[in-house]
Amino acid sequence: MEAPTQTALVLAAQAGDRTAFDILAGPYRHELLVHCYRMVGSAHDAEDLVQETLVRAWEKSATFTSPGSFRAWLYRIATNLCLNALTRVPRRSLPPSMHPQTDPTLPLPQRLREPIWLEPFPDDLLADEQIDPEYHALQREGITLAFLVALQHLTPAQRAILLLREVLDWPAREVAEWLNLSVPAVNSALQRARRTLQQRHMFPEAPFALASPQLQTLLDRYVNLWEQADIPGLVALLREDAWFTMPPIPGWFQGRVAIATFFRTTVFTVPGTWRLFPTCANASPAFGLYQWHAEAGVYQLFGLLVLGIVGEQIANTVTFLELSSLTPFALPSNLPSL
Repeated sequence: MEAPTQTALVLAAQAGDRTAFDILAGPYRHELLVHCYRMVGSAHDAEDLVQETLVRAWEKSATFTSPGSFRAWLYRIATNLCLNALTRVPRRSLPPSMHPQTDPTLPLPQRLREPIWLEPFPDDLLADEQIDPEYHALQREGITLAFLVALQHLTPAQRAILLLREVLDWPAREVAEWLNLSVPAVNSALQRARRTLQQRHMFPEAPFALASPQLQTLLDRYVNLWEQADIPGLVALLREDAWFTMPPIPGWFQGRVAIATFFRTTVFTVPGTWRLFPTCANASPAFGLYQWHAEAGVYQLFGLLVLGIVGEQIANTVTFLELSSLTPFALPSNLPSL
């Protein structure tokens, strides 16, 4: 936004013009949503925090004195709201970082519906790539499930500092002021956060580019094999150490043999049960997972498969089964029979 235009809008908002405030704040909604999502690990909670951020900013607009720093002011409000929220809820993660591996020959453990699981994030809610392709690319890098799982091992303050300094590139002096810390304290926390993140980084190899022809070939094959219930074919697409998990079920399987056993005993027991609908989540290829319901004569939404693809193979599959966490994706509730 041009500086004179932003200054005029800030002055109008300070004078009580809500339309001016909405025009001023609107361009930052998506990036604030991504920031809050990284902080709390829930798209629903992030949306609530963005709404609260904008309410707070509107209520305090008369006290805002630096028109050129409006974006920074919003981030300051949003970050502190996230930190306050994190004092009241447990950290969110995925089963592999919280529970031992599951025996694929035994019944699955019961679902845990407490707010302890990461939720998926639709790529459609990232900032517009046409407006700022470089910033769009940075956003994508920072919402992968591997990155988010690693973030959850940081304290809330370390998480905020790492995101603000490393991902968003805010100066240490500003971050220190926002969080009521000294600059040395911010720098020290950043170093500790970096070390923890390096230790927890799950996939050091470069993933496939989403637009690559090789990736599309792999995904087409994956869909065909899944819908045909071809277990040997699916397992052949996996890395030897691949893992599969299904929050809110606190279980997970690692390795081709364990995953094949789980597929054979639990997932693909009846032919024609599943269909996949392509989408993207957390900067990764994903599919709405639909299960056949004979009485209704349709495939009904069952979950969301998010694939981690590294080195031309599938490194992990996270199947989000809590349908309430999928509403941001606007997936169809049903698919017709084949």
